[in-house]
Amino acid sequence: MLFDLLKSRRSIRKFTGREVEKEKIDIILKSALLSPSSRAIRPWEFVAVTDKELLQKLSRCREYGPQFLAGAPLGIVVIADPEACDVWIEDASIASIIIQLTAQSLELGSCWIQVRERFYSGDQKAEDYIKGVLGIPAKYRVECIVAIGYPAEEKKPYDESELLYGKLHYNKF
Repeated sequence: MLFDLLKSRRSIRKFTGREVEKEKIDIILKSALLSPSSRAIRPWEFVAVTDKELLQKLSRCREYGPQFLAGAPLGIVVIADPEACDVWIEDASIASIIIQLTAQSLELGSCWIQVRERFYSGDQKAEDYIKGVLGIPAKYRVECIVAIGYPAEEKKPYDESELLYGKLHYNKF
């Protein structure tokens, strides 16, 4: 059930050394291609990175936070063409969570690394650094990287009793 999958999905930042099987990578990428998008324009594209040297370089894309990507066996860079669709950010975000939920369904852990509007160093944007590392054409924007692998940490599922029910409204605010 999707609800159970949502409760168990947690951000995983520590991975075992085990590689993600090609069959699982293919399922994750095909799932990304099935992601809904506004007017079915599908402005997103995906770069699956398994090369350890590239993952190491990508782990330095921002000043704080994404260093754990160097220990992941897979990173999926989610990019989109902003000229194709005015809601490319939303479409890329939807695809990113589809990637994470598919990974979870395959007993893999994942963590979203925000890229858009983040900085590599000084005035250089993280997405420009990533474009340089991966040879991504200038017209594309980078929304995020999803780190994926077999979890080397265990996190408890969310407890339904701790959900923020006060944020739910019916008919009116």
